[in-house]
Amino acid sequence: MKNFVYKSWNGVMNSNHNPLRHIPDENVRHWIMQILAWMWCVMFSLWMGSMWVFGISAVSHVFILAAIVITVTTFETAKRRPKVFLKKGN
Repeated sequence: MKNFVYKSWNGVMNSNHNPLRHIPDENVRHWIMQILAWMWCVMFSLWMGSMWVFGISAVSHVFILAAIVITVTTFETAKRRPKVFLKKGN
């Protein structure tokens, strides 16, 4: 179980292990990780703040699912086409 938790953590939180590792520029990787972290903080804040109100909670769940899709899409793009994240002209 400990190994599973460790690998799961690295698979998401460590840009040297997750699909963002395919992006050659470490600054871009860091920037993308910061944006994803901010997005998840907002999503969980929305969820926790609206826990008692079903309508808001339902909408929050939609946003959380969208956040998962954005994260998976970002990781897949980094893995398959890392040059997408480079500046124009590089």
